Amino acid sequence: MWDQRYSQAEFVYGTNPNDFLKESCQHIPKGGKVLCLAEGEGRNAVFLAMQGYQVTAVDLSPVGLRKAEALAGEKGVKIETITADLAHFDLGEEKWDGIVSIFAHVPPTIRKKLHQQVQDALRKEGVLILEAFTPRQPQMSGMGGPPPSQTELFMSLESLREELHDLEFITAQELERELSEGKHHEGLYAVVQIVSLKV
Repeated sequence: MWDQRYSQAEFVYGTNPNDFLKESCQHIPKGGKVLCLAEGEGRNAVFLAMQGYQVTAVDLSPVGLRKAEALAGEKGVKIETITADLAHFDLGEEKWDGIVSIFAHVPPTIRKKLHQQVQDALRKEGVLILEAFTPRQPQMSGMGGPPPSQTELFMSLESLREELHDLEFITAQELERELSEGKHHEGLYAVVQIVSLKV
């Protein structure tokens, strides 16, 4: 599915970074190592590299990651890319100053394991920045996101607090907001946003 979606010439989610990430990235230690999960075509990874971070982008789609590398070259920065399924990807131990998860849709069994790995993989004072769709999303006008039938792919603030219990939450909110991120994210959305710190 993702290879097919990313195979078109245009960037389906645009080339500009997610605006919540743009507002929040200053929490990540300056110049640090950052891992972007389910990064797709690379808009967020390239933006972070342009801010001076050492960025690694991981995604299931090699097609998307080739576009990410091309975008990085166009912007005059370098990123590392890794093609991997998050169900089997090893994030390492105390390796990252920042981990970014922007609309990474994974089933709960994988997500719980992944979020435990996130807590282990962050260095002390490392930061997780996450935005995801909530179960209210099917009632919103915005297109995109998991299909209504796959309710298990939505996230709530309550579930994230449980799954990320070792982190200190700096920002933690559920809200409705407008997105304009290419043709697949356009309109009003129900999201959860967190910025959390490993103390």
